[in-house]
Amino acid sequence: MAYEAIRYELADGIATITLNRPAVHNAMNERMREELTACFGELVRSEDARVVVVTGTGERAFSAGADIREFVASQVPVKFRDGRRRVDFRAAMDRCPQPIIAAIRGFALGGGLELALACDIRIAGEDSQLGLTEVNLAIIPGGGGTQRLPRLVGRGKALEMILTGARIDAREALRIGLVERVVPATEVLSSAQALARALAEKAPVALRYAKEAVVKGLGLPLEDGLRLENDLATLLRTTDDRIEGAKAFLEKRKPRFTGQ
Repeated sequence: MAYEAIRYELADGIATITLNRPAVHNAMNERMREELTACFGELVRSEDARVVVVTGTGERAFSAGADIREFVASQVPVKFRDGRRRVDFRAAMDRCPQPIIAAIRGFALGGGLELALACDIRIAGEDSQLGLTEVNLAIIPGGGGTQRLPRLVGRGKALEMILTGARIDAREALRIGLVERVVPATEVLSSAQALARALAEKAPVALRYAKEAVVKGLGLPLEDGLRLENDLATLLRTTDDRIEGAKAFLEKRKPRFTGQ
């Protein structure tokens, strides 16, 4: 589809998705949700994209959350639920085998933070403000926030953030484990791209299996998670890239991985 609310670029194995509504702090409207759903749906099947970076246009916001102008009209619960399921881009993100990196600058609030939570690694600028602020509008997070946040920061801290609707800064987000790195605001995207390039140089199948082992394993009992890890590690023993990696190590050269 032709994108309007987002931009999509693919270069050197790195797919970059940029939320592109800067006039409203990249707030998410129905069009953006549709485009994100379609874009991540395509990435699930992509053989060319090895890593994904998600960011926002401008200096003020990753995304300030849902476009509040869509909240004014009364809503029928069943229609609202069905509509959200139709454009559940976070479910599409969950199916993406590629590592997804969030490059956060400025506001990451409500649905914007939920988008970041659905990513695998989060890099935040020193100017970032993060929060699940829905309770301030008499609603609760509906895009996975109540489930993903406590899995990252623990039950108590997640409840404190969700029940108060408070915002935290980047340093506090790093302290509690909400983000993995904090960098100067002007270096957010370049830092995310540098990490993406480093990951894109790895063997593609190994990257995907490593992510699958961790993400799926977290939802399994330890015994089943270890079995999954062993199965995936065994499958990797059959790849050409595994042989190339060993040869490159012994020959003291950079490996040339093909994804085979």
